[in-house]
Amino acid sequence: MNDSILLSIKKLIGITQSDTNFDTDLIIHINSVFSILHQLGIGPVDGYKIEDSNNEWNEFIDDEDKLDSVKTYVYLKVKLVFDPPLNGALMESFKETIKELEWRLNVTGESIK
Repeated sequence: MNDSILLSIKKLIGITQSDTNFDTDLIIHINSVFSILHQLGIGPVDGYKIEDSNNEWNEFIDDEDKLDSVKTYVYLKVKLVFDPPLNGALMESFKETIKELEWRLNVTGESIK
């Protein structure tokens, strides 16, 4: 089963797989989020970055228990930079969810060390 990082983020944002107009932008934003996750202690020890739609989630993290939180975190962070919600309440909800996920992922990252 293909679990492409880029394609799954595109789907969550509402961009079709065939639309490649924003791939470079999204890849840059996704890699920025992976850098943050690396600082939180999540993901490969040497860091991680994607290059295209061939990179899959299990290359970044193979722990199924953390995978959904990581996917949600990457989506929300990319969404806020790439296509932020115009509704202020929704924006605050995204930010609060990001804060909670960062805290939880940080605790998980610290417990691994």
